[in-house]
Amino acid sequence: MSPSFARVADPARPLRVVQVGAGSMGRAWLGTLTASPDVELVGVADLDVERAEAAVRDLAGGVTVGASLGELIPATAPDAVVNVTVPEAHGAVNAEALLAGLPVLCEKPAAPTLADALVQAGAAQATGRLLMISQSRRYFAGLAEYRRAIAELGTVGLLTTGFARAPRFGGFREEMEQPLLVDMAIHAFDTARYLLDAEPVSVVCQSWNPAWSWFRGDAVATATFLFDGGARYVFTGSWCVDGLETSWNGEWRAGGSTGSATWDGEQRVESSISGAADVTPGEHEQIAGALVEFVAALRTGVEPAGTIGRNVRSLAMVEAAVRSAESGGRVEIDALLELAYREALSHPVPEPIRACLESWGTPSAALEVKAVAQQESSTSITPTSSGPASTSLAPSPMNPGGQRRP
Repeated sequence: MSPSFARVADPARPLRVVQVGAGSMGRAWLGTLTASPDVELVGVADLDVERAEAAVRDLAGGVTVGASLGELIPATAPDAVVNVTVPEAHGAVNAEALLAGLPVLCEKPAAPTLADALVQAGAAQATGRLLMISQSRRYFAGLAEYRRAIAELGTVGLLTTGFARAPRFGGFREEMEQPLLVDMAIHAFDTARYLLDAEPVSVVCQSWNPAWSWFRGDAVATATFLFDGGARYVFTGSWCVDGLETSWNGEWRAGGSTGSATWDGEQRVESSISGAADVTPGEHEQIAGALVEFVAALRTGVEPAGTIGRNVRSLAMVEAAVRSAESGGRVEIDALLELAYREALSHPVPEPIRACLESWGTPSAALEVKAVAQQESSTSITPTSSGPASTSLAPSPMNPGGQRRP
């Protein structure tokens, strides 16, 4: 199957990249970009030009700094854009790049809301350019080995994550309504989709904030997802534990018809079938792994795992969990996607993007999201069926803000 996005014409030279965003996460990306032999950092844009200048001060020469992507495109002639702005700015920056003919590697989450993410999927499809979301915690050698171990378990009935950390970030995270679900849980939710090779159908979630928590919003949550095929995925997490912390990936357990397997979130994978192993970390993990896959996609046309169409359902899991926690009821993922699609159609967007959104049709936004993913990949995604939502679905942005942890 031919790729749905344009490849970079000259694979013999490094990819010329402009990075947008020079905050704390931006600095991490600058280090990764400058260390890679596959890319050449040619520009850094940030509304705070002095911050951008400070971020590139220790880098080699030849990096142009500006206040906006629009300013840097004619000055640097980039091949691609890395978007490390705050989530609320992702849509505008991604659309500007895509409409300028530039592929984008964007930090997660793709957008503050599902509707915004669908608009971005429409922009990628309308322009024929790759928009990849960096779900950086998919890139661990230990996780890849754990996925192989799970494949030996027959039919998986239950997958669980126990997550326990006590970060004191300060700033916006400690003021969010749902800091754990919105800022961190998307990593675990996306990983569950990867491990189960299935799609979420519905969720029931509860969240709360212990008396000793230093967060204003709910720092503890438990969510039970039903996946197509019948597997349940249970996430239990806390951002205000006192001791015995897990890794940032959490601790995982899978139970299947022929055995069980665990992963400590780092290097230790243990299976009742194949035994235990300590996995050597890979050469390219976390954001470095995302960058390698992005460059390879543009060189070869092979679809990366994080295309915007594929990533929408990870974002849907977060928004559905938040809605369930707020309402106390079960939330159906397909119904949520249908609502988001109707909302996306009401957004003011350039005509090519609007025409693409309208071409998807209205019967089931969830099926249309999958259709986009199928166009992006030769791997089919089997449509699921589910009943009507068990709770009212009114528009409710997740409202994440600021930079994200890699």
